[in-house]
Amino acid sequence: MADVQAVIRRLGALKAIRQPLEQGWSECFDYSFPERGNGLNGSVALPSDVQYKKVRILDDTASDSARILSSSIVSGTTPANSLWFGLDAGQESDEENRWLDDAARLMFDNIHGSNFDAAAFECMVDMVGAGWFVLYIDEDKEGGYHFEQWPLGQCYVSSSKQGGIVDTIYREVEMTVEQIVSDYGIDKVSAKVAEAYRNEKLDQKFMVVHAIYPRQVHAVNGRMAKNLPFASCHIEVETKHLLRESGYHEFPCAIPRWMLVPGSPYATGPMANALGSIRSINDIKAMELMNLDMAAAGMYVAEDDGVLNPRAVKIGPRKVIVANSVESIKPLAPAGDFNVVFSAEERLQAAIRKALLADQLQPQDGPAMTATEVHVRVQLIRQLLGPIYGRLQAEYLQPLVTRCFGIAYRAGILGQAPQSLQNRVFTVKYLGPLARAQRLEDVTAMDRFETTLMSESQADPTVLDIYDFEEAAKQRAKFLGVPQSLLRSDDQVAKLRDSRKAVQQQQQQQAAGQQMQQSLGEAAIQRLAAA
Repeated sequence: MADVQAVIRRLGALKAIRQPLEQGWSECFDYSFPERGNGLNGSVALPSDVQYKKVRILDDTASDSARILSSSIVSGTTPANSLWFGLDAGQESDEENRWLDDAARLMFDNIHGSNFDAAAFECMVDMVGAGWFVLYIDEDKEGGYHFEQWPLGQCYVSSSKQGGIVDTIYREVEMTVEQIVSDYGIDKVSAKVAEAYRNEKLDQKFMVVHAIYPRQVHAVNGRMAKNLPFASCHIEVETKHLLRESGYHEFPCAIPRWMLVPGSPYATGPMANALGSIRSINDIKAMELMNLDMAAAGMYVAEDDGVLNPRAVKIGPRKVIVANSVESIKPLAPAGDFNVVFSAEERLQAAIRKALLADQLQPQDGPAMTATEVHVRVQLIRQLLGPIYGRLQAEYLQPLVTRCFGIAYRAGILGQAPQSLQNRVFTVKYLGPLARAQRLEDVTAMDRFETTLMSESQADPTVLDIYDFEEAAKQRAKFLGVPQSLLRSDDQVAKLRDSRKAVQQQQQQQAAGQQMQQSLGEAAIQRLAAA
């Protein structure tokens, strides 16, 4: 049974670890997506507070660039329009390969048939702003998958292994009495919550912590929830009452990080690199609006000469101002220079877009690009997103696919795997646009080498003996993400070649027979002519 006191103590310790970083995350969100920072920095913002923060954002460059970067990462890693992952068991046969390919496609259809696409984009917005996000993956009660993007303000994470991926999370949620009773049942809640429910105080709120962490001891291939590798317990914080204890076969959350903070399980995102420029441009925009007000309405200098009282004068259309002379009140030219402001804005906006990679990821204006220009641009984007893509593979895509595979296989929707795959460990291979872009170097090298070989073979045909064109075609298909179902198996290729060879032999035999008959006919004609 879960140690409730230990869970509560661990929650306090995790809060202390996260607290020094909250101010930075909160400020990044304040200048881009204020609603995403709700709950950070020890405060819960009301909708009115979030709206007030949005009004104070005077320049949208940071939020627009963050959206571009977020959508680019989503479309490059988990696009909904093409298969972005496969399963590999290593040295698999054609039967095994087809089962793994069918399983990957079935999982892909179920993932994107759920709410994944909406949750994935919101997760990436958190990644750009704070450098990390939490995606909870579970089975939908009505079938399929269910994904939840957990707010960062509610989550406290850790890793059980030095330098390892996150495998421990404590989520603290404020719930009403009605919600607690609905989720856990009246017989499972504490006496205090039950009394509030009976007294119809349904909207009274209590804090509930959901703790997920690896068990030190668990049963291999266990079926009971309390024997699974990852423990799960729900506890009322105030009453220290255990609501529910269960477990998971796999860690149910994908928690990737952008750039790790040394000595911490947390990270910072690209928005932190642009925060100085974001602050500066917001201040410059504020001064610009003040100067715009003065430029539009004008400034005046007035003399209190006994007739004109500057404190009571109101400037406006169709107003008569009584003065001793026309020199008593006159316009005052503003000393500000808007050109300086505009120049500073452009520099800061360019710096923000560069820090958030939007200057390269956003479609460029101008005439259509040539094929070479497109290739160079794709290579540049691959170089920019390559480092973070490697971390996303390890901390996001691998746990996501592993969890989805486990849910689907236990539910029986993948069918029975071939006996030869039993107890074998599979790995995830990535087929998304970014993964394919990384493999384009291999494809390009193969194309260049084959072109060189064909050129050299004109002088010496034997140079073709060093290259296996058939294996090269298979590798090229794999690098380009060609569906396995479109490729013939080795047995099918062998049968096709045997059939082609038999047809060729038959044609040769027929040609030889025809030639023999022709020769016999010519010989008969020659004999008749000689007679």
